[in-house]
Amino acid sequence: MSEEKFPMTLEGKRLLEEEHKHLTQVERPKIVAAIEHARSLGDLSENADYSAAKERQGFIEGRIQEINAKMARAQVIDPKEIKSDKIAFGATVDLEDENGGKITYQIVGQDEADIKKNKISVLSPIARSMVGKRTGDEVEVNAPKGKITYVVIQIRYV
Repeated sequence: MSEEKFPMTLEGKRLLEEEHKHLTQVERPKIVAAIEHARSLGDLSENADYSAAKERQGFIEGRIQEINAKMARAQVIDPKEIKSDKIAFGATVDLEDENGGKITYQIVGQDEADIKKNKISVLSPIARSMVGKRTGDEVEVNAPKGKITYVVIQIRYV
């Protein structure tokens, strides 16, 4: 049974690679030094510095493993290479709501989602309702405050 691939943009891959590099080249050596220093202080059973450093080490190593697993299962997609008039993963979509309000979203991988940057997960309800739509189509989203209808104004792959 093969592991499921999940989509990730080039930008998402770059960010994961940067985090991995920082953790392995900066944080890991710092924590090793902190553990060595705490060991030099003597009794480890009552050494709060040692306990905190070991806990931090566990977090760092866990995150490194998590990033390695994500990178191994990633299906990296360059939105610039997509040629489609339909909304799909990687699309940047301009929407207009019933009141004339405009919003732009980019559909990205789950780990890349950042609503402050208008990047929404491909698994989010709004992204799922947009996939397959074309310019001029209506998109209905069931939100906590009720149904919201948008019209697709523009689709770009940048």
